[in-house]
Amino acid sequence: MKPLNRTFSIAPMLDWTDRHYRYLARLMSAELLLYTEMVTTGAIIHGKGDYLAYNEEEHPLALQLGGSNVHDLAICAKLAAERGYDEINLNVGCPSDRVQSGRFGACLMEEPALVAECVNAMRAVADIPVTVKTRIGIDDQDSYEFLTEFVETVRDSGCDAFIIHARKAWLQGLSPKENREIPPLDYDRVYRLKGDYPELSISINGGIKSLEECKTHLTKLDGVMVGREAYQNPYMLAEIDQQLCGIEKPVLSRDAVLEKFIPYIEKHLQAGGRLNHITRHMTGLFQGEAGSRIWRRYISENAHKPGSGIEVIEQARKNMIS
Repeated sequence: MKPLNRTFSIAPMLDWTDRHYRYLARLMSAELLLYTEMVTTGAIIHGKGDYLAYNEEEHPLALQLGGSNVHDLAICAKLAAERGYDEINLNVGCPSDRVQSGRFGACLMEEPALVAECVNAMRAVADIPVTVKTRIGIDDQDSYEFLTEFVETVRDSGCDAFIIHARKAWLQGLSPKENREIPPLDYDRVYRLKGDYPELSISINGGIKSLEECKTHLTKLDGVMVGREAYQNPYMLAEIDQQLCGIEKPVLSRDAVLEKFIPYIEKHLQAGGRLNHITRHMTGLFQGEAGSRIWRRYISENAHKPGSGIEVIEQARKNMIS
């Protein structure tokens, strides 16, 4: 099995990194590793929708699971492998109250033995990598020793790849949004972790806004994971393959990306989907370009209307350059 390229990945973001956004991202980079939104084991096992659906073009694609029930995680891991996912990632980083009440997310950092058991159970039934995304600590348990004890325990279950959000999480008193902004970033701690455990694949997440920053992190680490910047300014992905992965090929223009995306949107509309289900992911495509506010505004004001079609996108682009 060919190892996954972890040089650059897009963070799992609830309500943002759905299959439409992921398709758009893949148009711009063949090499980046995509992650689904976090999906709970309960949704997959008991939900009425197909929570494992994706477009074949999205590969390589990782499923991020939320849960702590060993049996349920094993069921979901087996299903994910059967459906063709390339990786399963366990969420040990989300600090929201709802997630904590379900005993998963960042609060699991307090239970490394349980996380190890979960990883072991998933690896036993799935022949694809099982990885863990975590924080550098929680609440007052934020020493380097706390982090290394967690990593070592989980490593011993067979997990050899970790994505580290370089902030600790406050489980009480801060919202998920505040937990992405208020606890200070500590990149050096993640660098130290890689130095002490060189055999592990260590990727870094948190506050990364440019490809230049990515290059800096990649001098010390195996991968970078970018979240909000990759969503709000998706065109940053257009040079991933060239700048970070050393692949010589032309960089697609924004209009070329748009042209390649149109058939996908048309297929979605023909199947009864709504235009704004997709265009909400495209409002940042022209960020930094002249007329980008005109683009955003026209799409925001018109894509949600009943019967809206491709003409809304075409008109938005015309308005930008007129």
